[in-house]
Amino acid sequence: MDFDDLLLKWRDVLADPTVTSEMTRRFARVFVDEYQDTNVLQAEILYRLCPTGSGLTVVGDDAQSIYSFRAATVRNILDFPRHYPATRMVVLEQNYRSTVPTLGVANEVMATAVERFTKNLWSRNKHGDRPLLIACEDEQDQAEQVVRRVLHFREEGIELRNQAVLFRAGHHSLVLEAELTHRGIPYHKYGGLKFLETAHIKDLLAFLKLAENPRDIVAGTRVLRLLPGVGPAKSRSLLELLPAGQNPFLVWQQARPPAAAQELWPTFVDLMGKLCDPKTPLVSQVAASRAFYEPLLPELYDNPHPRARDLEQLELIASRYADRRAMLTEITLDPPSFTQDLSGDALLDDDYVILSTMHSAKGLEWDAVYVLNATDGHIPSDMSTASRDQIEEERRLFYVALTRAKRYLTVCHPTCYYISRYSGDSHYGLPQLSRFLDDQVRKHMRWKTSSDHRVPSALAEAVTLLQSESLD
Repeated sequence: MDFDDLLLKWRDVLADPTVTSEMTRRFARVFVDEYQDTNVLQAEILYRLCPTGSGLTVVGDDAQSIYSFRAATVRNILDFPRHYPATRMVVLEQNYRSTVPTLGVANEVMATAVERFTKNLWSRNKHGDRPLLIACEDEQDQAEQVVRRVLHFREEGIELRNQAVLFRAGHHSLVLEAELTHRGIPYHKYGGLKFLETAHIKDLLAFLKLAENPRDIVAGTRVLRLLPGVGPAKSRSLLELLPAGQNPFLVWQQARPPAAAQELWPTFVDLMGKLCDPKTPLVSQVAASRAFYEPLLPELYDNPHPRARDLEQLELIASRYADRRAMLTEITLDPPSFTQDLSGDALLDDDYVILSTMHSAKGLEWDAVYVLNATDGHIPSDMSTASRDQIEEERRLFYVALTRAKRYLTVCHPTCYYISRYSGDSHYGLPQLSRFLDDQVRKHMRWKTSSDHRVPSALAEAVTLLQSESLD
């Protein structure tokens, strides 16, 4: 039985009055930690184990209930006093991590929550700057601003590992990862897709896998469908043409590709032939595959530039292997988790910046914290605005991110985003400032533009009105 089975069986056993009576007699005190992260099933077990609530203590923070995707529900902690009317609530408001200015922002973010237990966090640590809100031109400018501040604080004695960049979704850090790699700044990333789980890395590896085994239907289908006009049926028929032999892809020279792929087809067939040549070094194979594939990135995916940086990293890792089979075998059995795993030996000081999704950051703390993409559609995520409950959880997630900062908090919001469509219709979108950064919240923050000069209050208000007027 797995953990879920154990919970189900426990609940079922407690349906027997004899067992329940024995349980309540045996355990005079029941304590539950992190109660905001429990699910409905766990609450049912608790209700049966402690039907009157006598001797029951639960500890939790409704403002940190952020795991609904794991079936946790904030209703358990919010409804606890209703289920047990004799509940005595002890509110722990002293914060031992953050400074007073940071807590001012966090308190205001939660002040407008639809439903919550009222708490006003305070701290004896009254020193520290007000949190900084930076208006950036775009994501690239945002990455440069974050890197500049990271290096600034490092010069002031804050190690890289004591600085963290937080974001709503794993792919939101792609531009920053590219900038860190370009600057030679090491980093560790937590949460989001692993390196080999990204679509563009899977695509490039598929070229090598198909050359290694022309009968690899998965790799062959993936490669062929990168070409315009090639669908499942056409890719299947093309793969069925491949004979056994040293270079089976020669037969594709006589094949008739779809009209949309005719221009690319000869180059593609030549590439597969080169990959089959045993005299071609592995690094040259990866470089040739990358040269063919990289121009397709803007048509296939968003954020093509940081994806291209990942392809560079894959070319670097290829230089460590004697042949293609050795590389494919090792990265399949022991895959690198993130792009930083490909950067070679650790630096002597073994220092690195932390990149993390907000969910993965819960329970952790750093001296300096940077929050990326504080715009509607990112915070809150556009995938989590279908209901009031979803938006409220996004608010709590933002609150968790803000309260990870011990000394310095920086929140960035790009004023435009680059958008790439599959059709090639590329343009910029103008986002709104996050709805969670309302007037009351911003009163606790400093404003800056990417020029590193303080924004005059009148200009700041004008920018704010332009970005948030449709939310009012």
